[in-house]
Amino acid sequence: MTVYASLFAVSFLAATLFPTGSEALLLALASQGHNLWWLWAVATLGNSLGSVVNYLIGRYLLHFQDRKWFPVSPQQLHRSQDWFQRYGLWALLLAWLPIVGDPLTLIAGVMRTPFWLFALLVTLGKALRYGVLLGLLQLWTG
Repeated sequence: MTVYASLFAVSFLAATLFPTGSEALLLALASQGHNLWWLWAVATLGNSLGSVVNYLIGRYLLHFQDRKWFPVSPQQLHRSQDWFQRYGLWALLLAWLPIVGDPLTLIAGVMRTPFWLFALLVTLGKALRYGVLLGLLQLWTG
């Protein structure tokens, strides 16, 4: 059971703004013979919930935009909001991508994307990514 808890924790952190990845652990555990369906479900759940943290941070971030320490200029914020209105909703399917995925989920919160839609698109994208990784591993190892 600690195997799955570790995978959940790593997957969760990988979806937040902390720079870490979950793919190596997922594939290592799959190679050791752990149940692929459980690995897929745990990694998807952990990674999706980590993105929810980013969403919630983004949701409340604008409350502090008038503070000196606020990390984004009004111009940067406006550009990000324009981009998200144009491409962001469907881009949430790609929230698993390195570098751009985590900020994308944060901006979704800033833009007040309906939570149910956010959760659906992000979870779907992450589930597909982990499924493809595990499928490729199965093809590779036979």
